[in-house]
Amino acid sequence: MNLFRLFGDLSHLASIFILLHKIKTSRSCRGISFKTQALYVGIFVTRYLDLFTRWVSLYNFLMKLFFIGSSCFILYLMRYRFRPTHDPSIDTFRIEYILGPCFLLSLVFNYKFTLLEVLWSFSIFVESVAILPQLFMLQRTGEAETITTHYLAALGVYRALYIPNWIYRYFTEGVVDPIAVTAGIIQTGLYLDFFYVYFTKVLQGEKFELPA
Repeated sequence: MNLFRLFGDLSHLASIFILLHKIKTSRSCRGISFKTQALYVGIFVTRYLDLFTRWVSLYNFLMKLFFIGSSCFILYLMRYRFRPTHDPSIDTFRIEYILGPCFLLSLVFNYKFTLLEVLWSFSIFVESVAILPQLFMLQRTGEAETITTHYLAALGVYRALYIPNWIYRYFTEGVVDPIAVTAGIIQTGLYLDFFYVYFTKVLQGEKFELPA
């Protein structure tokens, strides 16, 4: 069993449950980027279009269903149930700067020029930078609720664990996925500044605040 992938998936699940807990208990989506969550909906839908056409395992099938369903549910909560608690004036990252280049990259870098493969590549490239609107919000406000930082940390750990997962698969299965590896390294790199503040402040019991 590939424990790196298992714990990476568990960390990803934890991040979603933490976010749902934060929204439901506080009845607020304050500090959460609607644009980042919308990107995740797009990522999971475009990546898992093969849900009913390609069977891998029950685990794989259930995980795909969960990620699509939970991301749509989070977006619903933010868009309708707790919309007044979201401040669009600070969620201002221009996601077209993400979508346009990622779409062009997916046309060039894919394993087969078919609709499903291009959309899969598109989802990988978008996921590598989907956290940018959220990080941009943090940069604008300069602070975040502790539970929001736990959500981001779990999301970052999920991606970080996929790096040893790829190394493990290379040595045990001879599998190399250059598109996913490159995108994953970029995504993990985007968390470095966040993790520095998280480890030096939040885990020490202090409030998450970015340096002035």
